[in-house]
Amino acid sequence: MVSAHWESLALKVSISAKPETIHDFGGFPQALFECQYPAPGEPELAERLAVLLGAERVERGLDHGAWVPLSLMFPDANVPVVSLSLPVRWSNAELVTLGERLSALREEGILVIGSGSLTHNLYEIMPQESPMPWVGAFATWVSDRLIANDREALLSWENAPNARENHPTPEHFQPLLVAMGAGGDAKQLHHSVEHGVLAMDVYAFS
Repeated sequence: MVSAHWESLALKVSISAKPETIHDFGGFPQALFECQYPAPGEPELAERLAVLLGAERVERGLDHGAWVPLSLMFPDANVPVVSLSLPVRWSNAELVTLGERLSALREEGILVIGSGSLTHNLYEIMPQESPMPWVGAFATWVSDRLIANDREALLSWENAPNARENHPTPEHFQPLLVAMGAGGDAKQLHHSVEHGVLAMDVYAFS
């Protein structure tokens, strides 16, 4: 799992055997703070990744960028999870290369997940659900490039229509680059927009 909510300078990997559920947010209903996702870690895999990637070993739980989607995918919390940090100062090409280095894990039945948000401008959150036009323009551009496997264009995603409006900072887009590097052809599984500006698109890579 590579989550937008574990940013770092150098690459890190969590070696936690029992990662805690991190409630790294505020202003939400109490029920969310009571949620627990007790999925086990997998220290042996974490150690392999540390050696393979030259990553720093740390103890860290699952932030909400990890446990929220995982709780929907695996509600029984019975699938082991290893978290990698998101090295936010790496170039787009370096993030894709990171994914490529993780791609061999898929042959072992290990799922590689990049968790962010296709658009993420919290400054523009709206009370209504009607999407802002600039959200749709960016989401369509990304979808078209992913389906066409146009990685050259996606390596310069900051030049896409309305990229800055949708991502004042890049961390919520960057996990997609890691996932893209780890996979092959892209297929869109879901598209929706919350609060007018948060595109919650989901892609699977073959």
